[in-house]
Amino acid sequence: MTDMHENFTITTMADYSYYYDYNDTFAPCDYVEMISFSKTYLVTLYSFVFILGFLGNGLVVCVLVKHSKKANVTDLCLFNLALSDLLFILTLPFYSHYIMVNHWTFGDFMCRFSSWMHQTGFFSSIFFMVAMTLDRYVVIMYTHRVSQYRRMKGCLGLCLVVWFLSLFVSLPTLCFTKETNETHRLGCSYSPENKNWILYEHFATNVLGLIIPLSVMVFCYSRIIPTLVNLKTIKRHRVIKLIIAIMVIFFLFWAPYNISLFLKFLFSNGTIPSSCDMDTQIKLSVIVTEALAYTHCCLNPIIYAFVGQKFMKRALQIVKSVRFTSYASSRKSSVVSRSSDVTHAAVM
Repeated sequence: MTDMHENFTITTMADYSYYYDYNDTFAPCDYVEMISFSKTYLVTLYSFVFILGFLGNGLVVCVLVKHSKKANVTDLCLFNLALSDLLFILTLPFYSHYIMVNHWTFGDFMCRFSSWMHQTGFFSSIFFMVAMTLDRYVVIMYTHRVSQYRRMKGCLGLCLVVWFLSLFVSLPTLCFTKETNETHRLGCSYSPENKNWILYEHFATNVLGLIIPLSVMVFCYSRIIPTLVNLKTIKRHRVIKLIIAIMVIFFLFWAPYNISLFLKFLFSNGTIPSSCDMDTQIKLSVIVTEALAYTHCCLNPIIYAFVGQKFMKRALQIVKSVRFTSYASSRKSSVVSRSSDVTHAAVM
């Protein structure tokens, strides 16, 4: 990889090539320990996120599909949020394999497609959280004015807009992410030829992915909480704690990653002095904070779905039905097996 090409190559959510990039504008640095750490840390955490995220979000989807006839606007938003998280985490096995073998083996199409889906899942998940925040704000602050306009058709239209916006914002990832021929291996990286697309990527990740969503949450919930405090209901303290938890968890999980990406951008532009120690520290910070941010999709089912008593009852019913079906199937298999043994003994 040439120096010019490297200057135009940035780290995105679907670009892991920099873990193995030894070519720098200054003296070669030793990345052996960092690569070893990233393999162990990322693959372990990605596996953890994939399993928990798939089970949690999958259960949300199953519950909402089973009770779709009784679904309301909130349920529809939860359903799309779970789909966004599932779309996001389903790409993690590809990147885990890429990190482990230091070689992209899935072809150029999957390189582009998985990166696009990864980014789309990231943005749609955040956009749906913003949509749910705005919905809560409107319902609580302007209940009587909007009750007649808050309908399923309108919510369906909003969900389509969110998906379209997420796909559109992630479109540069589809266009500029490609399979690359590197030294003794094939890579998969985001490599635009125009530096303006690098600025766009940082703008989209930091502004659309953190600053605007967090600002919306702070504004809406800062006005919702005083209203809830004045309500004479037993559940108000529980709701207030949930609202505060939503904002704090979102900030703690995503802010460190966005800060690390911004520091890497400053380092690549020469704003931060180049050195091996600084380069290693920034890359390690991106690795650690990135994986931490990804675990947020495992918490969404807990934060938005499982805290509701009605939803929890429905989820437990599905889990119990699955366990009962599995138990009945094993019992039937055991009975058939014993019957087969008796018949075989009689024939003998």
